[in-house]
Amino acid sequence: MNVLVACEYSGVVRDEFRKRGHMAMSCDLRPDEGNSEWHFRGDVRHALRNIQWDMIIAFPPCQHLSAVGARYWGEKMADGRLLEAVEFVKLIAESDCPRIVIENPTGILSRMWREPDQIIHPYMFGEPWMKRTCLWLKGVPPLEPTNMVEPQGHWVQTEAIGEGKVPGRRGAKIRARTFTGVARAMASQWG
Repeated sequence: MNVLVACEYSGVVRDEFRKRGHMAMSCDLRPDEGNSEWHFRGDVRHALRNIQWDMIIAFPPCQHLSAVGARYWGEKMADGRLLEAVEFVKLIAESDCPRIVIENPTGILSRMWREPDQIIHPYMFGEPWMKRTCLWLKGVPPLEPTNMVEPQGHWVQTEAIGEGKVPGRRGAKIRARTFTGVARAMASQWG
């Protein structure tokens, strides 16, 4: 399959699909962490318009969508950032593609778009953390847990990342990263 992993710069999901023989490309405004030739640095809208994809897995930026920033939703609605973020998600979801997955944390999408089809946690896929992750699915079944383990706590509140105190962009990158166990499940079950 031709798989677009939108809004991913880590390559975690892209690489799992490539390991299984798919032509997977990641796309993000940021450069790829591993300098992969399979990363398109640019606006995902360009990739959506110019290539026919068999599957799109998208990780839209959550800084305006996540419930963590709910106290700013009024301000973000007034200045247009919230509506722009929701419209970006809808643009991806309404793409001409038979299989689409949108991933985001709990947040405003449930109110301004629709309820998620599935909620997962890393501990369902062999990673010992709770991190409530919503999935909106089109043309793919819900992910089946692959290796249930006992969670050690919430990902953003653990010593693993400094008790959730990792500041700025570095902290956001750590908190947003897709766990390898989840990426493997996506590639093996949807690929």
